[in-house]
Amino acid sequence: MASARSKARTRAFQILFEADHRGVSPERVLADWIARARDPRPDEGIPQVAEYTMQLVEGYAQHARTIDDLISTYAVGWTLDRMPVADRNVLRLGAYELIWEDGTPDAVVLDESVEIAKEFSTDESPAFVNGMLARFMELKPSIRR
Repeated sequence: MASARSKARTRAFQILFEADHRGVSPERVLADWIARARDPRPDEGIPQVAEYTMQLVEGYAQHARTIDDLISTYAVGWTLDRMPVADRNVLRLGAYELIWEDGTPDAVVLDESVEIAKEFSTDESPAFVNGMLARFMELKPSIRR
């Protein structure tokens, strides 16, 4: 059974994916999800939005330009806009959590990101995500400066 943090990460990925797909800000989609989750009418399709999900989405949004520049720089052979939407957003979330969330061990971020890629993207995506995030892990001290 998935931990609360794993579920929160998956929800954050889904919010980033939806925002990217719709061409709106992640904060707007987050606000929509929160509003729908609080709606008193029962709707089985609307998951609750955990505090950690909000923290991840807002954290990514705060560092979005830096993260997208990083991905663009190190994704050899891929431009950000040609990359599969799922991969792009797994990397965005993973990069944010890896570099700026000190409460989560790096190995956990890599493992969880690979699991999200396995669930939501192509057969090649887990290895791609793992390689990119491993590179960001090496660069973490210089990125945070």
